[in-house]
Amino acid sequence: MTMDSSSRSQLPRVLVNLFRGIVYREQSAERWRDLIGLQAAARDYVRVLGLELIIDEAEGYAFLRQLDAESAADTGDTGETATPEETEALPRLIARRQLSYQVSLLLVQLRKRLAQHDALGGDTRLVLTREQIVDMTRTFLPASTNDAKLTDQIARQIERVEELGFLRKTKEDGDSYEVRRILRAFVNADWLAELEAVYRTHAEQLD
Repeated sequence: MTMDSSSRSQLPRVLVNLFRGIVYREQSAERWRDLIGLQAAARDYVRVLGLELIIDEAEGYAFLRQLDAESAADTGDTGETATPEETEALPRLIARRQLSYQVSLLLVQLRKRLAQHDALGGDTRLVLTREQIVDMTRTFLPASTNDAKLTDQIARQIERVEELGFLRKTKEDGDSYEVRRILRAFVNADWLAELEAVYRTHAEQLD
């Protein structure tokens, strides 16, 4: 791909923003426009590092994902294929995050709620209060006589999910959260069904 001098100067900024984390259209219209305009060059660059650029223009977000061994071995347009030794030797740039039972449980419940919200149509934003999130999560946790302690425990998981970028406090109400739609890219329907079945079985055993 041939780029003019202006595009070449913008590409490093685009790449740095991607390596820092998720890029949202709502954060900066200019930054998003540069990313969309240079996405082909950005894809070629990060693929050399074993990464894949994921862009959802409809939802307005972009992020980098580690390629699996099979995808990383295919160099794309060059027609060449990396050897298994070369692929396996490539270190991970994006570390896998080990999630606790409570955090993964909360992600599943939020993803399910987002799917239900989308099925109803209307407003694309799903906003939940802290109380709503606590109520939909406590069903899958061990029963406790100390309700305040259980609520505090779930509150810590909410903060963790917020740190991961899947929840964002609303400006209108500090006790309410918007479920970020990028959650759909990380928790797909199959993963949702499998984990929810496991959690439900676990909850029944605790009873």
